[in-house]
Amino acid sequence: MKLVIAAGTGFLGQVLINHFKNKFEEIVILTRGKSQTIDGIKYVNWNAKTFSGWENELENANVLINLAGKSVDCRYTQENKKQILLSRIESTKVLNKAVLNCKNPPKHWLNSSTSTIYRFSLDKQMDEVHGEIGNDFSINVALSWEKAFFKTETPNTLKTALRTSIVLGKDGGAFIPLKTLAKIGFGGKQGKGNQFISWIHEEDFAHAVDFIIQKEITGVINIVSPEPIHNDDFMKKLRKAVGFPFGIPMSTFFLEIGSFFIRTETELVLKSRNVIPKRLLENGFEFKFGDIDDTFKNLLH
Repeated sequence: MKLVIAAGTGFLGQVLINHFKNKFEEIVILTRGKSQTIDGIKYVNWNAKTFSGWENELENANVLINLAGKSVDCRYTQENKKQILLSRIESTKVLNKAVLNCKNPPKHWLNSSTSTIYRFSLDKQMDEVHGEIGNDFSINVALSWEKAFFKTETPNTLKTALRTSIVLGKDGGAFIPLKTLAKIGFGGKQGKGNQFISWIHEEDFAHAVDFIIQKEITGVINIVSPEPIHNDDFMKKLRKAVGFPFGIPMSTFFLEIGSFFIRTETELVLKSRNVIPKRLLENGFEFKFGDIDDTFKNLLH
């Protein structure tokens, strides 16, 4: 059993490595860093654009997971926008080429996508069948990404696009700064506070990926917990979990100023992502952390 994770050195890569390390005999991580082997895991250098030998690692792989893409946690300057788009398209295209070149290609390829592909929604829950796709920079990136993934047919490789939401974890991702804000008194609502947050616990994220592989589910799939929560309620429950009595709310105006100084975009907290995991639930997936209070309790202990 062989697993290849492209761009697997970040937070989500680590979550998947921890989950799969005893389930696969061989794990290969494609990385921009140097080629080396650490704790039995093989790291192989790639630039996510061109072949340089890494493509041979896809031979005889049972599963390929691609997590490549520049972080959206940055200012949306023209240069950053270009890199956000290209880093996703180029890596997906070169992997398509590599898969087609394989004598014995990966049986199943899971490619990152995002639940941000759906429009801003306060009213309607977005699933894979009836979800409405919007039109802005982030959504168009997601559409281009999925198009680059699916338009090349890979007859011997199953394909699944993972429309993932905010993954809450102990050692990385969005939970760390949110927890810090709540602990120092800035854990109030952000903007109007009525926008929905779609989220998933890191363990459920890894189990969902595993489940998709076991069940051979293809196409697009939302990797989110069953209950989106209003930003206001999310922050209230987080304050309670960290034991801080109050939270100063952050108006849109102050968020704009703050995001400028920490070099990010307010869209990351102000967009209402009202997304539900219809396909996971229909296939019988059971969430260990479907409740936000249980999630916070687990992550803080």
